[in-house]
Amino acid sequence: MWTTPGRLRAKGIVGMNRRNIRYIGRYNSRSLYPLVDDKLKTKLLAEQHGIATPALIGTITTQFGIKQLRRTLDGRQGFVIKPAKGSGGKGILVINDVSGDRYLKPSGYSLGIEDVERHVSNILSGLYSLGGSPDVAVIEALINFDERFNQYTHEGVPDIRVIVFKGYPVMAMVRLSTAASDGKANLHQGAVGVGIDIATGQALRGVQHDRPIGLHPDTDHDLTKLHISGWETLLLLAASCYEVTGLGYLGTDMVLDREHGPMLLELNARPGLAIQMANGEGLRPRLDLVEQQPDGLDAQQRVAFCQHHFARSQPAKNPLAADLEHH
Repeated sequence: MWTTPGRLRAKGIVGMNRRNIRYIGRYNSRSLYPLVDDKLKTKLLAEQHGIATPALIGTITTQFGIKQLRRTLDGRQGFVIKPAKGSGGKGILVINDVSGDRYLKPSGYSLGIEDVERHVSNILSGLYSLGGSPDVAVIEALINFDERFNQYTHEGVPDIRVIVFKGYPVMAMVRLSTAASDGKANLHQGAVGVGIDIATGQALRGVQHDRPIGLHPDTDHDLTKLHISGWETLLLLAASCYEVTGLGYLGTDMVLDREHGPMLLELNARPGLAIQMANGEGLRPRLDLVEQQPDGLDAQQRVAFCQHHFARSQPAKNPLAADLEHH
């Protein structure tokens, strides 16, 4: 199912060209990109501003430093290793259990320490980084995601993407891992995107591979029954990232930890557009309305504005049937 660019514009869809020129080019200073392109810098910046993030276990910056990996991981029953400059979920290794000298992935597949060391070596060489430049391996504590997500995810941690424009959280979705996505919350790899009502945190509709779906493909649970607790707190955290980074057009990726609540995973200065598909609605009317608002409102006022003006009374009935990333 496809549609025309004209019909997409009529529905308020933001395409890549408009996103890049009208919003990213105008509101995001390139000098600020390193703050979000490097996950380690993002983490340290968030901590400076009192924003919760997964605990940092350690970093490895050189091939020689790999010799210390076993000692760093000793006594840990779970951890995540990721490239500081990676994108799209590439290069992220999740270990959720350790049995003897074997490291177990969520799928049950086990690795030896030499496999983990090889993965770290690949990260350092730039295999997963933007532009293939040398990178840093970041080791974080495992996230214990809210058990209410158990029925909606497959061997992975669900995350919540919020588009923040001039400090206003204008649109949100949950990304749920599937067998097709190999347990990663990445839409391009087959994860499910679920649009979320900004006013309430209630799910609206789900999509996978740009097509609407009603049930999670692996658990068969109704996606529209999903509700995110502590929603306003999460929106306030997302909105505050505007002051933290200075970026006017921003994607915030968060998780709900069962003990610590909303936690920031990473920030994106060039967030994708598939969130419109998940919500069955275009971004442009919301962005236009925000541009008309005066400066100087605090995060709580901006969140209240969005919850009032962007509330959805019911799920979208007419899905947008096009690959939004290519228009």
